Amino acid sequence: MGIGEQRYERNFETLTPKEQSRLASAHVSVLGLGGLGGGVCEMLARTGVGHLTLIDGDVFEASNLNRQLLCTEALVGTPKARAAEDRIRAVNSQVTVTPVAAYADKTNLYDMIKESDLVVDCLDSIHARFMLQDAAGKAQIPVVAGAIAGVSGQVTVFFPEDKGYDLIYGARDKLPARGIESRTGNISYCALLVAAIQASESIKVLLGRGDVLRNKLLIMELWSNTFEVMDLA
Repeated sequence: MGIGEQRYERNFETLTPKEQSRLASAHVSVLGLGGLGGGVCEMLARTGVGHLTLIDGDVFEASNLNRQLLCTEALVGTPKARAAEDRIRAVNSQVTVTPVAAYADKTNLYDMIKESDLVVDCLDSIHARFMLQDAAGKAQIPVVAGAIAGVSGQVTVFFPEDKGYDLIYGARDKLPARGIESRTGNISYCALLVAAIQASESIKVLLGRGDVLRNKLLIMELWSNTFEVMDLA
């Protein structure tokens, strides 16, 4: 039995063959390929999402080594989108990978994501998150959003008709450029935990299965092992 026949056999106690086929035809965009995005794109590829658009204009720095799954010492200075493409092709050659080594802005983000079934927000800027919300609303696609700060993290899901980030951050004209992660830093295991929940929510949205965090905010804090779900609506 070859790789193709064996690849998903351990999925089938959790997913049906029909669901696996649905994932194979799905297209997900991952925006930001750092601590969250590197974990998200790898987990989606291993689960069998058939097409991944991987978006990030940045290159790896030495400070990324503490938490970014895609970053190795040899890849410092390498574009994150190229590293992500190489990693996904090495993990699952059946996945179609569209790397976008460019920074998203109001002029190009809609075109980057418009063909997707879902977009995963792995950004580190609050203003960029609102920009993504607007582009995803225009494209009529749902968003799975995650954020981390130190050993704290949050995940939410919103659809085009939802208020999304407005329910979390409030008025757009009073937003800080970045959240508290600029003071707390970010730890690898928190990033991968949040990335795993984002990957899980993405699969649930794509399959229309399970209790999705739509209009809810999962907040976690790992020093105290506190996990809480807030109803945003």
